[in-house]
Amino acid sequence: MTTSQAAGNVCTVSALTTRKQETANSVDSEVIYLPGTDCAIKSQASLSAFTSYRVGGAAEWYVAPRNLEALQASIKYAKEQNLVVTILGAGSNLLVSDGGLPGLVIATRHLRSKYFDPATGRLTVSAGESIPSLAWEAADLGWQGLEWAVGIPGTVGGAVVMNAGAHNSCTADMLVSAQVLLPDGTLETLTPDQLGYQYRTSLLQGGDRIITQATFQLQPGFDPAQVVATTKQHKKHRLSTQPYNFPSCGSVFRNPKPYSAGWLIEQTGLKGYQIGGAQVAQLHANFIVNRGGAKASDIFCLIRHIQHQVQEHWSIWLEPEVKMIGEFQVC
Repeated sequence: MTTSQAAGNVCTVSALTTRKQETANSVDSEVIYLPGTDCAIKSQASLSAFTSYRVGGAAEWYVAPRNLEALQASIKYAKEQNLVVTILGAGSNLLVSDGGLPGLVIATRHLRSKYFDPATGRLTVSAGESIPSLAWEAADLGWQGLEWAVGIPGTVGGAVVMNAGAHNSCTADMLVSAQVLLPDGTLETLTPDQLGYQYRTSLLQGGDRIITQATFQLQPGFDPAQVVATTKQHKKHRLSTQPYNFPSCGSVFRNPKPYSAGWLIEQTGLKGYQIGGAQVAQLHANFIVNRGGAKASDIFCLIRHIQHQVQEHWSIWLEPEVKMIGEFQVC
């Protein structure tokens, strides 16, 4: 088994039961039930609904565990079946190929729990919690520290893995520790120093450790109205400067210091450039939007076109921030 990175009944992997299930488009899909649980591993599950681009093919197998034990059981099953594992959070920084993904896709969006500790100012949350929702909850409590994150369209797990950030702040700034699941099913707690954080990346990217929980240091005790007001300002700024009227994954490329990727793309004359249903956004050139009917291959080819054009004009090769998984044909 290899891995790539994205309270309920406990899943076990003994005495598996299977049956065929007819989908809405009349294509049979196999479902493997893990007895005594509410876990179902489904075959040929479409991933387009689980990515913010709304594109992508099917997962060979798909499961969405609802607790840590279920996640551990899913990993154990994949190991026993020699399946490659792909972790999927909110799908907000991901481009899945039209051909889909082999192996087992594990969605962590149902791993939900949170605890605001007023004595320490620490927030401990599971990997599937929504970053924007946490920002609003913290603001309502009068806790400072997450105002910047209100526009980050993802989960805690994804934010920790990629060091998500905005407004000159980032995940690494407030992370105290991260709990990860190792391939052998055991848990390990890591500090930010052990995660090797850099701009929009960490040692967890491309590795086989899965984020299950994170603890952040915030600052409680402030006037909730003031924290909410600041959070609203950040949200308003995001809405006024970034396109939210069409599906997108947020910023496509990392900013190559000292330049802004969006500025380089705009100065190259690519705003509005379109391949199939994928377009360089008019409002912000570092966004690619799905104008309707786009395929993953359209977005992939547009990414490559932007890279080559910026390279030709500026001698700078833009590095993608979006993670592209699956097989893509050369454009």
